[in-house]
Amino acid sequence: AHAEANANTQVDLVQFEREKIKGAIRTDFILSAEIIVISLGTVAAASLQSKIGVLVSISILMTVGVYGLVAAIVKLDDLGLALLPKGGLAASLGRGLLAFAPWLMKALSVLGTLAMFLVGGGILTHGLPPLYAWLQSVAAQGGAVGLLLPVAVDGLFGLICGALIVGGVSAVAKLRK
Repeated sequence: AHAEANANTQVDLVQFEREKIKGAIRTDFILSAEIIVISLGTVAAASLQSKIGVLVSISILMTVGVYGLVAAIVKLDDLGLALLPKGGLAASLGRGLLAFAPWLMKALSVLGTLAMFLVGGGILTHGLPPLYAWLQSVAAQGGAVGLLLPVAVDGLFGLICGALIVGGVSAVAKLRK
């Protein structure tokens, strides 16, 4: 998509980048909220001081580790471009990075979306005690069904709720126009 935007003179590249950044921020916000909810659920019985310590630690790890890694991945194509003029092995590495970066971004986009559905659905099913208890009993039985059915149910819940939210947001956006 980036190469197509560069080739099209009618595309405002600044606006194109802003839209990409807005999407990334929205995704990061959702993932961060999911991680905070999971973290708080894990330390629910702990003291307030422990909860604060866990949240501060996770915030630092996420900021430095996860978002640092994300920044490096986003800049991968820039590194490839910077290596091209150097010639030789560096230019070959640059071409390899330029070929690899779009594939990596697409794969991460699909995997990230799947992870959001699974984690979000898991949060929702965890909040429904009868369903959660049943899923835990299925998981305890082991085997392929015990492994896959809870994941599938979490994913389905996440997908349905995600679709409802997107539909609601789209409807509100249409009404506002």
